[in-house]
Amino acid sequence: MKFSIEQAEDFVSSIFEKNGVLASSARSVARALVAAEACGQGGHGFRRIPVYVAQLHTGKVNGEAVPTATKVRPAVVSIDAGHGYAYPAIDLAIQELEPLARDQGIALAAIGRSHHAGVMALTVERLAEQGLVAFMVANAPASMAPWGGIRPLYGTNPIAFAAPMKDADPLVIDLALSKVARGKIMAARQKGVTIPGDWALDAQGCPTTDPNEAINGTMVPAGEAKGAALALMVEIMAAGLTGGNFGFQASSLLDDMGTAPSLGHTIIAIDPTIAGNDALADRVSQMAAEIESQGNARLPGRRSQGIRKQSLENGITIEDDILRQIEAL
Repeated sequence: MKFSIEQAEDFVSSIFEKNGVLASSARSVARALVAAEACGQGGHGFRRIPVYVAQLHTGKVNGEAVPTATKVRPAVVSIDAGHGYAYPAIDLAIQELEPLARDQGIALAAIGRSHHAGVMALTVERLAEQGLVAFMVANAPASMAPWGGIRPLYGTNPIAFAAPMKDADPLVIDLALSKVARGKIMAARQKGVTIPGDWALDAQGCPTTDPNEAINGTMVPAGEAKGAALALMVEIMAAGLTGGNFGFQASSLLDDMGTAPSLGHTIIAIDPTIAGNDALADRVSQMAAEIESQGNARLPGRRSQGIRKQSLENGITIEDDILRQIEAL
């Protein structure tokens, strides 16, 4: 079934409200999930709805949580998500960071007791659209072993970055530190299809094409040992700084079992004029032009931005299998 962006947001928001989520939080979650779907990131979109709702009913997520912000340093704000969904806390962080970065030159938001951070490109892009440079890290439940190990210890732990460009959409880089985002394996499992053999290992450390074995095994890190090391860095920057659970301590985001995952996210916003540089957007555009002048080279993030523009014009489709699941909610 096809929906406009507005219709999809209303539909998804109503599902969460009817399941006990505060109206403001339901709208925040709906905007994030629909935006993920609209930019082609289905593993972070509608397919998350059934498990998000199931987690409400077991108390793994607090639908009545209201995030709170505390300014702990002139340029640092601590945000307590209250074991609610991450998106209302992220919205609050964006609201707090912009004026702090303007005033101090650089600002940091540490979000604790949180949940699934979703498509982080969409978060950092919002700051870049305000003329700021943005960097974000988030940890996730353990799904990736340290290099040489077979027991999951780190999450896929995405890193996102955005910078403004003159007369163009911001430059946005968003990457999981596993070879592919775990949401793609979750989507394959829901669809009942196999996955490529180089995405994940089973519980014995052997390559697998079965998404069920992959979910119970480990993700393959991007860049092998380098990706695993970066995942450790994110654990410290996200969970360590915020007091959140490390990946190996957190319950799964893919089921309704256990206690709240209590994950952490850290967002840094930088005013590019901090070093007397008031032409950053021009310079980023210059770099982008050099990249795009090289044959088949393409700028990171442009594919998702292009898909989103098409979605805004043509609407988005909810696949039949997931539509049946969420209509039942």
